[in-house]
Parts: sequence; structure tokens; C-alpha cells
Amino acid sequence: MSVKPVPEGYSTLSPHLICRGAAGAIDFYKAAFDAEELTRYSSPDGHIACAELRIGDSTFAIADESIEWNNFSPEHLNGTAVQVTLYSGDAYGVEKRALAAGAESIYPVADQFYGERQGRIRDPFGHQWMISQRIEDVTPEIVQERMDEWSKNNE
Repeated sequence: MSVKPVPEGYSTLSPHLICRGAAGAIDFYKAAFDAEELTRYSSPDGHIACAELRIGDSTFAIADESIEWNNFSPEHLNGTAVQVTLYSGDAYGVEKRALAAGAESIYPVADQFYGERQGRIRDPFGHQWMISQRIEDVTPEIVQERMDEWSKNNE
């Protein structure tokens, strides 16, 4: 019997979010994004060493910040260099739930030239989420043409 190199329920690329207050972050993701908690492993001092959550068909992990393990939260880094995209059939509804749960709007969900209804929020733990919904199938050539036009109008 061979072991699958990618665990069941995971994709090849799966984020692992580091937070100050991972338990609160889990509660936020449940309220804002309908996340399902799959597992939670705690260290003897009560910190979350690793929890697994699922949103839709995607599984991701979350853990408490641990300086000694080089696991730094966005607060420690004074920001984040990573954005997580969350696709939904109702981008406006997801944005509304996230804001009600305590997220901050970076820019509101709106129809974009590249065929997405999209906006960005910052969760209370410093992670940025692109709330997205595909609304139009657009070729790369059309996206580039629209990008060029958008750039001219926004100089």
C-alpha cells in the first residue's frame, strides 16, 4: 500500500497562515467565510500548533505565531506580502459577512476589467483576502487590451 504524496482534501499548493490568536482567527474564518474546522492540535501551553480548515473545496492550515519556530504573523512583520484569493458565487455576500465579522475593506468588491467581480479585505489578524467571483471569460489578449486602456485612464 503506497501513501499519496498529497493528502486527501489538499491541493498541491496549500497556504499555512500564521496568526497572533489563531483560535480567534479560526472563529473569524468560520463566521466570515463559512470555514469548517477539520483538526486542531495544541501545544502544552495551549497555543495552536496547527489547525486545518476547509473553505469550499480548499483546505488550509493555521497556527499561532511562534518566534522560536520562525513562524511570524503579519503583525510581527508589520504587514503581509501574500494575498489569498477566495472564489465564491457571491462575492458581495462574502465581503458583507467578512466586514460584519471584523474585517477591514482595502477596496470594495466591484466588477473589474479582467472578468472578475473582486475586492480586497484585511482580516483582523493581518492577512489580506481577494474576494473574487468570475463573471466573464476573457482571453489573455483582451485582458491586456483592457489593461492598457485602464492604465491610460488611470495615470
